[in-house]
Amino acid sequence: MNLKNLFQDFNPSKFVVFTCLLVFTILFSLRLDKSIQWSYWFVFFPIWVWKLLVLVGALVGSSVWLRNPQYRQEAGSSTQYKAMIVSCGEHLALLMFELLVVINLESDGHNWLIVFIPLFVLSVFCIGACIWCVKNDRSCELELFCSVNILQFIFLALRFDKIIVWSWVIVFIPIWIIMCVAMIGVLYAVALAIILIRSPDILSEQRRGNVSTAIGYSFLVIPLLVFEILLANRLDEINDFDFITVAIPLIISLISLICLAFGAKGGNCWWFGIRKDFCQFLLGLCPCLQEYGNISYSIQSNDHDSQPHSSAEEQSDPGVSEVKVRLKGSDSIDLPKVVVPALSIETPD
Repeated sequence: MNLKNLFQDFNPSKFVVFTCLLVFTILFSLRLDKSIQWSYWFVFFPIWVWKLLVLVGALVGSSVWLRNPQYRQEAGSSTQYKAMIVSCGEHLALLMFELLVVINLESDGHNWLIVFIPLFVLSVFCIGACIWCVKNDRSCELELFCSVNILQFIFLALRFDKIIVWSWVIVFIPIWIIMCVAMIGVLYAVALAIILIRSPDILSEQRRGNVSTAIGYSFLVIPLLVFEILLANRLDEINDFDFITVAIPLIISLISLICLAFGAKGGNCWWFGIRKDFCQFLLGLCPCLQEYGNISYSIQSNDHDSQPHSSAEEQSDPGVSEVKVRLKGSDSIDLPKVVVPALSIETPD
């Protein structure tokens, strides 16, 4: 067992976002089915937790930035901080949209076009944010999602206000176009993984990485497409499935995104002012993980025929297993020996 790869590429921001969305999807589906009669303010509780963490993280990071001018001289520190501020502004616009949605669901007193105004503004802003992210070599998942779906947001607002009375299958045309592009990307990833598996010149680690990526995106895109088809049919009353049943493929996609967060890398080191990779920050908080991350365990079975000189006790039980503890970069040692944790889990075997 080795926790190095598990923590080294972990992206805590994506993990929090997708976990909150997963819980919200389940609660919202149950509320639409009237299986629960909770207020929408409580149904949106995972969303409020997500936005609260963003705001607190940005405030703490800004406080550390302002109180320590020497940190501004570090390489890439200014870009990281600006990216955090941009992301915080985007989440504030999302928060305003979500507050208006809850108010409208509770009172039904506003036009949906008014509710969607923060989302329209955010989508236009995200177009420029995508350009900035590309120039500064930053990831732009949220920015890309909002900018490419601006037409879909307009269609949804018009359909909710019954300004247009199209079928939901037609309303979702922008989504179908995006999903077609995503399916092409999945087919490309699967084909590339198959080719690399059969290539003898590729390292085994690279082959495993490509196979994992192909499987991960397959479990993301295909269930998402199934969900959108079921949702469009449910809204058009072609089927009468419960919303929680319709949401099952979406739940599978969100679980896939949560799993992919453990290999997503990236992240902004200025959230909560930690100023370091999350793995190093976690190891600093929990020294026991330092020790465990630098130990690998191998279990070897002692076969009676392969070890004729073993003790009489072991010969009487050929299934006895021998457990060895190996420190990174050192020989095998006995369990009673004191293990000194290394400062990093980067040291190879």
